Amino acid sequence: MKLAPFHLAFPVYDLKATREFYEDLLGCGVGRTSDRWIDFNFHGSQISAHLVDNKEIEVNTNHVDGKDVPVKHFGAILEMPVWEALAAKLKAANIEFIIEPYVRFKGEVGEQATMFFLDPSGNAVEFKAFQNFDQIFAS
Repeated sequence: MKLAPFHLAFPVYDLKATREFYEDLLGCGVGRTSDRWIDFNFHGSQISAHLVDNKEIEVNTNHVDGKDVPVKHFGAILEMPVWEALAAKLKAANIEFIIEPYVRFKGEVGEQATMFFLDPSGNAVEFKAFQNFDQIFAS
């Protein structure tokens, strides 16, 4: 199955800090920009950071595999070696994780590596990896 790229727009409070985080730390290429938004190449999908004036302070969570997962989040599914390298890079950069990198559902269908952290505007970001990409949608 070939997956199509997605598009996601999300609020940010500081375009400079956002660009440094997504471009420099996460390695996302920059597309079109203006004084109010930036498009990033987020592992083949387009995410658009839009400058907002009012901060949203809503953090709802669901309990998953013994952890409180932020309900409102986005991310990418990477190959395991890429995920491992990113986890090491984020740890070296002293990123504060909401959920530290680990493998969940170990030994079950859908076993996956995951990690959660916040961008400079408080948006929750998750990166996952599967040993077997055929299990991404397994139930």
